[in-house]
Amino acid sequence: MNMVDLILTVCLVANPGACRDEHLYFESNGQLTNCMFLAPSEIAKWSQQHPKLKVKRWRCAFPGRQQDI
Repeated sequence: MNMVDLILTVCLVANPGACRDEHLYFESNGQLTNCMFLAPSEIAKWSQQHPKLKVKRWRCAFPGRQQDI
């Protein structure tokens, strides 16, 4: 199985200028589209576990490559 990287750009709620990237990994059949379909529910779970952070944007990529969708 190939891995897909869900890259979240997250910022502190108390300081929106303080942002960083977080990486969540999924098993994939070699397609980034699976990440797109899984991302919204995973982002919601992650956001509930990290209430002091807000997801500003997200994207899917293959780990180690900058190919995004």
